[in-house]
This record gives sequence, C-alpha cells and structure tokens, in this order.
Amino acid sequence: MNALVHPLRPATRPPRMAALSRLPVFFALNGKRAIVAGGSAAAAWKAELLSAAGAQVDVYAASPGEELLALASDPPGGAIRIIRRIWNADGLANAALAVGAFEDDASAADFAAAAREAGVPVNVIDKPAFCDFSFGSIVNRSPLVVGISTDGAAPVFAQAIRARIEALLPQGFARWVAAAGQWRPVVKSSGLTFAGRREFWQLFTARAVADPHRKPSEADIGAIVAEAKQLGDAVENGSVTLVGAGPGDPELLTLRAVRALQSADDILFDERVAPAVLDFARREARKTAVTASGTRTLMVDLAKAGRRVVRLKAGVLTAASASGDIAACRAAGIAVEGVGLSG
Repeated sequence: MNALVHPLRPATRPPRMAALSRLPVFFALNGKRAIVAGGSAAAAWKAELLSAAGAQVDVYAASPGEELLALASDPPGGAIRIIRRIWNADGLANAALAVGAFEDDASAADFAAAAREAGVPVNVIDKPAFCDFSFGSIVNRSPLVVGISTDGAAPVFAQAIRARIEALLPQGFARWVAAAGQWRPVVKSSGLTFAGRREFWQLFTARAVADPHRKPSEADIGAIVAEAKQLGDAVENGSVTLVGAGPGDPELLTLRAVRALQSADDILFDERVAPAVLDFARREARKTAVTASGTRTLMVDLAKAGRRVVRLKAGVLTAASASGDIAACRAAGIAVEGVGLSG
C-alpha cells in the first residue's frame, strides 16, 4: 500500500506556513569577498560579523576609526583589509555581500544602486529602505546559529528574545553540533538503513539534550550506532504515538509530545486542535484533519506501511479515550505509546 494514498484519508489541505515578513537565510561566506563602505563603529561591527563568518572583508574608508583599525589588526576570522579611500563601483565586482554605513540617504541610495547593478545583495546600516537583507540578533553556538528578526519594528524586543534564547541554549550544544558534522559521513557508511540513520540522529539528539555540557567522543558514535543496529527491524516498522493537545496552548505541550511531533511522518489531528500546536511538527510530515469515522483504520494502515504516526487528540489524553486506539494497534502488532496519558 502506498502510505500517502488511502481510501479513508480525508481530502484535506495541510496547513500552510503563515506569512513571513522576512525570509531567514544563512549565507556561506567562508573564503568569499565582502565589502564594507564606511569607517564608523557601526561599520566596524558589521566587518567583525562578516569576518567571523569567514569572509575576506574589504573596508573602504577614507578615515577609518580606531575601532576599525584595531579590528583589522586582530580579526575574528577572515582577513579585514582597509582601503583608505571611498568606495567605487569597480570595487563591488565579484563580492558576495555589500554593507554600507552612511549618514545621508543620497549616499546610501548611490551605494545600494551600485551594489544591485553589480548583482550584490546590499545592506545599508539603519536604513531599511536601501536594504536587500538585514542582520537581526544572533545567538552564536556555532555551528549552531540562531537568527532573530522583528523586521526592524522592535530591535530592543529582539535583543530581549535573544537573551532568553541564550539562557535556554547550553554552550555545549556547539560541541555536539560540530560532532554531528564530523560524524555524518561515518553514519552514512555505517550500514544503517535510512530508517536506522534517522533513529541514530534521534538517539544522538537525546544524548545531546540530556548531557549538553559533556564533550562528545568517538565512544558516543560507536555506542549510538550499536544501539540503532540493536533495534533492528523495530526502526523499519511503523508506530503510533497518541498525544493529547491539551487546552490548545502550545507552550503547555510536554517535551515528549514535541519530540513525537517532530519525528512523525503522519499526524492525524482533530479539527479542534489549535493550529499553533501543529507548528511544532517537522515540515515534511503529512498533516491530516480527521473525524472519528475511519480514523483508527487509517492510523493502523499507515503504521503497517512503515510510517511513524502521531494521533493528535484535542484536550487531555486519558486512558478511556486512548484505550480503543491502543487495543487496535496491539491487535495489529503495531508499537503504540501514549504521551502524558492520565487516569
């Protein structure tokens, strides 16, 4: 059976992403050339960001400030070269990004126009009308990086959000994400199936979250691969997780409920479930609004086809409301669990 087509699957359109005021993207700048025009402290800060991302930064400044001169002598990443004259259009050729610091709109407009003519994305500091992109606030756990934007409406609020995220993200996550990048080729050649590799990364994530301050080691990758292999056919088979959406406030979801939503292939949800709860699901998951009729059969058939199914019920998940689904799964030999099961 094709797991994505089923005669009992209601013909519903999955919820679409809400409108974005800005598209968050992350430029790969390592070894690429970036341009900064201006010698102020604001220009120095942008040059520092670009250098930290690995860019080779050319700064055009007839009168560079002390902060910029100190930065050029000790850059955080890519080299910073100060060119003691004002910018010109030729200097923009083959640049990956261009950033300008100008007091007046006329100079900003000239710089932005020249950058666009050269096909270079441009940002003019504190002048959004001349910007193709913005920087936002940054939480740096590189290679884990979080960017925050309020579309320029509330920079102080963005800083407050950044402070909260800083407090939530342990510094040790940087080591775990770096290890993930190093281990990915090893996992790919480990002999694990696609489902087994996905299980590896689920187990990896659980270890990182449980013990973020410990430096991951080669022993970790061996242990996680062995654990994923030990699960054998279990990772190839489908499963059902029953989750109660509660009163509708997504902040009240448990961590286990969020993890279930983020690992699901299919989410069968009651129409009374708040859309904000579904925002926790991974983007690739198929989300289907269901009614009581035929839902249990659909749930079991999807799991039999090897899908990870989350049955998302409105309200609190109780033993009484879950008993029929649990019995149906067990009768079909499907692994089933209830998250936050009460009474």
